[in-house]
Amino acid sequence: MIIYNKDKIERLKNILNNDFYILTDFDGTITKGSNNSTWASIFKNEKVSHEFIQECTKIYNYYHKYELNKGISIEEKSKIMEEWYKNNIKTLEKYSITKEIIQNSTDTVKYLPFRDGAKEFLKDMYEKSIPVIIISAGVGDIIEQALINEKSNYENIYIYSNFLKYENEKIVGTKSKELIHPLNKNEIIMSDDLKAKISNRKNILLFGNNLYDIKMANNEKNIFKIGFLDENIDEKIEDYKAFYDIVCTDNSSYFDLKKTF
Repeated sequence: MIIYNKDKIERLKNILNNDFYILTDFDGTITKGSNNSTWASIFKNEKVSHEFIQECTKIYNYYHKYELNKGISIEEKSKIMEEWYKNNIKTLEKYSITKEIIQNSTDTVKYLPFRDGAKEFLKDMYEKSIPVIIISAGVGDIIEQALINEKSNYENIYIYSNFLKYENEKIVGTKSKELIHPLNKNEIIMSDDLKAKISNRKNILLFGNNLYDIKMANNEKNIFKIGFLDENIDEKIEDYKAFYDIVCTDNSSYFDLKKTF
């Protein structure tokens, strides 16, 4: 089911290809549902130990409840999210997770199935020379390889995520000192070259699957917000309708979404 702001979408139909760009999340947005995440693909991997899976699950269960807690200030929650992601990386190091395991975790059939129509949507954006900027709190290496696996890693796609650092084929941290987590995903992290490239494009199509994703865009541009909601729909639908211009439920496809425009 797709619910949308009719007046705003009518305006969207009149925007020229050279006057907008895509700003999108990856996990649960390009991939199907919120359970198919780049982090989850690592501990779903048959090559990891049971002890590693147990520790990852323990960390997730501890921190995820804070992510959902509406009674905590953004400042406090942001610190908790940063701690969570640092512990994720430390756990990868502790259990000597290898580059081979990470590469195996990019299997888009087993672990990261793309949302129906996502490949076609990315191809369409490439053919129309529309920049697609992925800002993800996931694992950059897995996002990049998943796009390659799906023959969708086009030159108009720019990925800002947590890329891993290796020594002797084992993880020893991340390439960037600052980890990207759900609350600090924002255009501010983009390179100056990319900012210059999109500076004349006054409209943004923003795709996300949680309420924090709407903060990816700067408020100075005209933003059309598209949200995917695949779990606890009855509980969350009113919040999503308040923040997103289009809400796609029940694993809606990009084919369904295209019919709306």
